[in-house]
Amino acid sequence: MKAIKSISLLVGALMIISCGGKNQQAQGTAPQAPSLEVSTLEKQDITLYNSYSTNIQGVQNVEIWPKVSGFVQQIYVEEGQQVKKGQSLFKLETQTLSQDAKAAKAAVNVAQVEVDKLVPLVEKNIISEVQLETAKAQLEQAKSNYSSIAANIGYSNIVSPVNGYIGEIPFKVGALVSGTMAQPLTVVSDISSVRAYFSMTEKELLQMKSEMADKGTTASSENAPEVELVMINGETYPQKGKIAMVNNIINPTTGSVTLRADFDNPNRLLSSGSTGTIKVPSSHEDVFVIPQFATVDLQGTKMVFVLNDDNTVKTVPLNIVAQTNTEFVVEDGLEAGSTIVTEGVSKLKDGQTINPVKQ
Repeated sequence: MKAIKSISLLVGALMIISCGGKNQQAQGTAPQAPSLEVSTLEKQDITLYNSYSTNIQGVQNVEIWPKVSGFVQQIYVEEGQQVKKGQSLFKLETQTLSQDAKAAKAAVNVAQVEVDKLVPLVEKNIISEVQLETAKAQLEQAKSNYSSIAANIGYSNIVSPVNGYIGEIPFKVGALVSGTMAQPLTVVSDISSVRAYFSMTEKELLQMKSEMADKGTTASSENAPEVELVMINGETYPQKGKIAMVNNIINPTTGSVTLRADFDNPNRLLSSGSTGTIKVPSSHEDVFVIPQFATVDLQGTKMVFVLNDDNTVKTVPLNIVAQTNTEFVVEDGLEAGSTIVTEGVSKLKDGQTINPVKQ
């Protein structure tokens, strides 16, 4: 019996030692709180830019069409040349018109002679007043015909209606031109200032108008913010532009609206037909700027992990009012001075304890 008790005591002791070792091992492998970077939130003002593709046109692009048909007799300008309003551009051949004008002038003289002959006869009651009035009507018809031909001769000298630059000249000396041809003689482009046309969505237009209203101004082109133009080479045009037109009729097919920004072009750096990108500023005051990598998406809602005083974390939904490629702009829902986790958020859970590392 003593031997059996000794064996029992030995087995019990071994079990106690074994259990104690397992507890110690479990305690030794307990997970430690992860060390994660955190950041303190402070409100700030930020200006973001929304970008829109644009097509640039000169303030005037005037197509030059002949008012009469004829052969091109002279071309007084070169392609790309700067011209002034009233400067001669083309001369059309008028030989046929000149002959018609001589005949029309002769008809006027004949009609005048007829009137002059009838006047004294009417005064002496030799003929009726009706004959004289008929002769006078024929005289006026002849004068009108002559004036029309003379005007057409004047139209053969084609001048520039505006200041600007000559475009392509597809017709050469000797070409027969008319007002019914497929393309104009040339285009005179006034690029002293340019107009940049672009489109934005209805939602973006409403946001821009809301920002103007928040600043106490009426939502109109006069109070719209200045815009920037990024040229096709990637450089920003040195002068800022002003939104001069907002078409308030929404396109029902695209859901967009057309706007126009005007830019001065004193150095003629911009050309009619150029393309680029319009950048419209959007200002936000007293907001939080949250890095996108510090957020998690829970059922379509962006959230951040806020650090509690006991180093546990909790999720807080964000009220995002704007965003950049890398950041979210948050208006409310957070408090200034709060600390958020900016590292390893994809593996965190509500209530989890971390070892915060200040950035």
